[in-house]
Amino acid sequence: MEIQGKKIAIMLDQAYQEMEVWYPYYRFTEAGAEVVLVASQAGATYLSKLGYPCVSDAAAGDVNGSDFEAVIIPGGWAPDFMRRDESMIRFIQQCAEAKIILAAICHGGWMLCCTDALRGKRATSFIAIKHDMINAGADWVDEECVIDGNVITSRTPDDLPAFCKAIIKALT
Repeated sequence: MEIQGKKIAIMLDQAYQEMEVWYPYYRFTEAGAEVVLVASQAGATYLSKLGYPCVSDAAAGDVNGSDFEAVIIPGGWAPDFMRRDESMIRFIQQCAEAKIILAAICHGGWMLCCTDALRGKRATSFIAIKHDMINAGADWVDEECVIDGNVITSRTPDDLPAFCKAIIKALT
């Protein structure tokens, strides 16, 4: 198992992008990691953009970023809801302060924009949030997967293979 014993948080909220939650969830579970779905409320059901349900494991206010080796922030419209919840922002800030792997795909970069994690880092995202990323201090580039220290970013679901490979490599 590639990442046996590693603990990874995947952020969750309504209108999440299906592939950006489930692909990493199953890939990292298969590789031996403990994957925890973190949302505003534990045990709540969150629907994807297409209505696919996902039940959270833990509330952001009940976990600490330093308890994990990595956090995955998926896109869809979920990050717009995540950033409205102070406990979700506080959790991502804890992850940034703990210097764990911060991995955001698509609109997931919006959550990194709520912290200082992008300042001085090369990063990418879905084109629609390019200027948000730049205004948060990132050197934004249009690439499949960008790794800068503990920050790993990708643009769209098409980038998931490279994104997940980069996360696994960073964890080993």
